Order: sequence, then C-alpha cells, then structure tokens
Amino acid sequence: MFGWFKPHCPVDVATKRWVENRLQWLSRQFGRDTFTRRAVILPTNDFFPDPMDGTEASVRNLLDQVCGYMDVNPSRVELELFTNKNELWLVNDDGKYLPTGAAGLYDEQIGKTVIHIETSEMMDLSGLVGTMAHELSHLRLMGEQRVTGDEYDNELLTDLTAVFHGFGIFLGNSPRNWDSQYSVWPGTDLKRPEYMTLPMFAYALAHTAWFRGQRKPDWLPFLSFDLRPCFKQGVRYLMETRDSTFAPENLA
Repeated sequence: MFGWFKPHCPVDVATKRWVENRLQWLSRQFGRDTFTRRAVILPTNDFFPDPMDGTEASVRNLLDQVCGYMDVNPSRVELELFTNKNELWLVNDDGKYLPTGAAGLYDEQIGKTVIHIETSEMMDLSGLVGTMAHELSHLRLMGEQRVTGDEYDNELLTDLTAVFHGFGIFLGNSPRNWDSQYSVWPGTDLKRPEYMTLPMFAYALAHTAWFRGQRKPDWLPFLSFDLRPCFKQGVRYLMETRDSTFAPENLA
C-alpha cells in the first residue's frame, strides 16, 4: 500500500525526456542563469506597473516591457493589431489553420520583426502577456537563427523558451492546445502535442522551483486551479527522486 505514496512524474517518459533535453539546450543558448536566477514573472504591478486600458499605446508599452524581460531590444519589434473576423479559425505562424485562441502571429520581415496581436486580447493582461512572450520567443529562436522553424517541436520549443525566460505562469495558466493537433514523439507511439500542455508547463515550472529549493514558492498562489496540483506533483517528484537530466549544479 505504500506504493500509493511514491511520487510520479506528471508527464510521460517521452515528454519528460523532451522537457529536460530542451531545458539543457536552452541553457546553452541563453545561459543557465537566465533560468536559475531570474525572477518568475508575475501578473502584478511590481512587474507591470503601467495601466493597461486596451488602447494601442498601452499594448505597445506592455510589449516593450515584455521585450525587456525577454532580452529583446524593443526597437527591433513593430506591433500590428488585427481583428479575427472568422470566429472559428486563425492562421498560425506556420501557415496552418488553427482554432480561435492563437491570438498572436510572428512575422519576420527584411530589417524588422512584426508581432501581430488579435484585438480581443487587448483587455486580458495575462493572455496578452503570454501571447507576446510566445511570439517574442520565435524572435529569440528563429529571428536569431538558433532554429530554422522547421523542427518537429518548433511550437513546443517556443513555449518552453518563454517559460525559460520567466513567463511560465502566463502560458501555463492558459495553455493553447487542441486534441486535433496531436501527432507522436519521434520513435515512439506516445502522443505529442503541437503546443505545451498543462502537465508540460507544470513539469517545467517544477524545475524552476526545484532549482531554487522551493517546494512551495511564493508564486504558487498565482497558478491556476488546474495547474497547481500538477505543479505540486512535479515538485515532489523532482525533490524526492532527483530524476532529471536537467538538475541543479550541486546535484548534477
């Protein structure tokens, strides 16, 4: 009966391997300190002190702040707003038609990067910040030629890049994932999503807490009702088993 109390990883073995391997890759690309020492970004006045009133000017100001946290020079980025007139479908960064909810688009043009934001996002601070962080992650990856964009895990890696830079709460509380977009992990028959799922965000955020030695970090109350128990499961698993290839240096 004691097996009931054995900690379990919140994701399957293929997903676990991907999260850990890509966190290692990101640490080589952007520096381990980006993940281990920076604050987790929260939807509070401490991180976003300026009022958000839904105007284009306030959205632009918010984008500049997110750029700062993502180590992007705001002058590199142009903002364009659009209204999705089709209530069911939207085209994503790869030209695929997706259900409404993919509310941002990354557009790399000659000499500039354009971030397109759907106008329905403009009064939703949490969703808007998450969308901006995701699209700016494309800039840090494709725009800086760290990836081509043709990788099988392109959107997954983009989500994880935003988590790596501190935006895990914004994306994890509202993951954009649809059952119709599952394929399989290479070399397995295990399902692979197009975007990170709630358990994947939970496991990545669990590493954030583990690296800081925090079973109950001060940002725990900011996790959604659905994300919080999965995150706790991940933290317990890592702290009690230490079973991750991406571990704090004193455990590696």
